[in-house]
Amino acid sequence: MCASPKKTVVGVPGESSREERRVALTPECVGALARAGAEVVVSAGAGRAAGFLDKAYRQAGAQVVGQAADVFAAANLLLCVRPPEPWWLEALGPGQVVVGMLDPLGSPERIVHLARRGVTAFALELLPRIARAQSMDALSSMATIAGYKAILLAAETLPRMFPMMITAAGTVAPVRVFVLGAGVAGLQAIATARRLGAVVRAYDVRPSVKEQVQSVGGQFVELPLAAANAENAGGYARLLDADFYARQRERMARIVAESDVVIATAAVPGERAPVLVDRAMVERMKPGSVIVDLAAYAGGNCELTRPGETLVHRDVTVIGPLHLPATVPYHASQLYAKNVAAFVTHLLRHGRIRTDRDDEILKATVVAEGGAVVHPRVRERLGEGETAWPRAGAG
Repeated sequence: MCASPKKTVVGVPGESSREERRVALTPECVGALARAGAEVVVSAGAGRAAGFLDKAYRQAGAQVVGQAADVFAAANLLLCVRPPEPWWLEALGPGQVVVGMLDPLGSPERIVHLARRGVTAFALELLPRIARAQSMDALSSMATIAGYKAILLAAETLPRMFPMMITAAGTVAPVRVFVLGAGVAGLQAIATARRLGAVVRAYDVRPSVKEQVQSVGGQFVELPLAAANAENAGGYARLLDADFYARQRERMARIVAESDVVIATAAVPGERAPVLVDRAMVERMKPGSVIVDLAAYAGGNCELTRPGETLVHRDVTVIGPLHLPATVPYHASQLYAKNVAAFVTHLLRHGRIRTDRDDEILKATVVAEGGAVVHPRVRERLGEGETAWPRAGAG
């Protein structure tokens, strides 16, 4: 077991995007890193937008410094939530380690940049779906919040109330919600819609999730479609062929037309999201209906989705939200920080950063090391095949 001889100083410089309100480490997680033998340094105001003040970090044992540049100078392990912007990347140097959501499959050029600066980078999106990694699963934590917030967006936009109500003026029928995809976000959307009183149906290409849908109050829609190999060995969704999605849309058209709200959550890591709701399906929906497309960041499950925008087509509102968890920054930061703290604790041995890659979790998440892009899936994205990107300083 090898470890870096340098004592670990974990740095939280704050997020590089002004739109991001989350913070990578909350005061309650400082103690966990201290017990693992690390020191923590935080940029002043890094957690303010999420509701975590500098005073709380100091009370937890972290050192609070004046600005992000001071954190980069002091720390050898940097934490982030969103993939770093150029100014953040330029502040890094050889020997430093970055842990966070780095979008390695969507923006592999960012990993090249990290490699060329001699940085070791771990992308939390690539965590294997195994029991030992559950406490580190930031994707699931953020998907939980996205599923919850998607229903609130729909409820706010829909010109109807969600629950059935019996009043002196008559009975109000409950809203009908259809959830596409029963992963973490989909299941949370189902549960939230049911708590608001809606009638909820859900579909997923994996028949095995039927019991999970039913356990949170949804009705599982079964379509006469066979989808072999709908998920990969890592537990993530796999992209299916175009003919399958065409047949799927044909059979779902009636259900979509009957629904007041459609929540779309189907995404495949590193791929364009499959189109599950086409223009014709939208045009069959009732006036005032709402579609919230959580796959907007990957192009969208709805043909009409525009990432980051809201549009109205034939009296149907299509919402393509980006970074929904950032709109609930307190709890999103709280959950994410616990995931990150669990990962960093796993990464450390006696307060030092491990450099071996025999561990299944570290091997799956390391994307840049020793001046090279080392993850095979990222190299494939770059067209490098089995040849790692040139060493830092080369070319």
